[in-house]
Amino acid sequence: MDWRPEELLIAAIARLLAGCRHVAVGAASPIPGSAALLAKAQAREPMRVSILDSRQLTHWSDGSKELFDCAAQGRIDAFFLGGAQIDGAGNVNLVGLGGYPKSRVRFPGSFGSAYLYFLIPNVILFREKHSVRTLVPKVDFISSPGVSAPGIYRPGGPTALVTGKALFSFDRSRGRFRLTSVHPGHTTGEVRCATGFDFDEAAEVAETEPPDAAALGLIRGPVGEDIAETYPRFSAEVIGST
Repeated sequence: MDWRPEELLIAAIARLLAGCRHVAVGAASPIPGSAALLAKAQAREPMRVSILDSRQLTHWSDGSKELFDCAAQGRIDAFFLGGAQIDGAGNVNLVGLGGYPKSRVRFPGSFGSAYLYFLIPNVILFREKHSVRTLVPKVDFISSPGVSAPGIYRPGGPTALVTGKALFSFDRSRGRFRLTSVHPGHTTGEVRCATGFDFDEAAEVAETEPPDAAALGLIRGPVGEDIAETYPRFSAEVIGST
């Protein structure tokens, strides 16, 4: 069965969203957005998907303000975060490279990511590019911490990391990733060489399950059509939906 790498990621992320009631997706997130829509289409119980900047796929009238309010009220079950750097403790860097405030490279900034990281129980870290430059031993700047000290009220945090090569789960009690599966065409050794931080793994690491015919039909049909409103080029060129 022919599937694209992006479709594999969409299907893998959708499985991580099973059982969620409300999934929120931020800006510049076509793959997570498509995964949320796929999970909704596959769900047995009602699931709400809110995609920032979409007019059709969100009920918010005031954008990010309502996103933050929903998170504080415990009304969002899952969200996605990426970063220029992610380390083995689940820390995310969205600020810059080098010592702050004299960073040699600056990024757009955190935009409330730390706030959402603390409040949403299922935060999936997503970084399609998998290299030692992006998955580092220690981020240059912690814009969003993966774990907090004992006694800190924190219902939210990371549960998984999905990349273009593999899927990791995150153990919050240990502050450490575990390799769950490796995508078809890649190996455990390749993943370890391309990862700057240490992680746990089973004696035999599974291969990430590809999307089946039913999932592909949804991705290339209604999911692609819905995500086209926010990401028309992604829908047309990657998913193939018009």
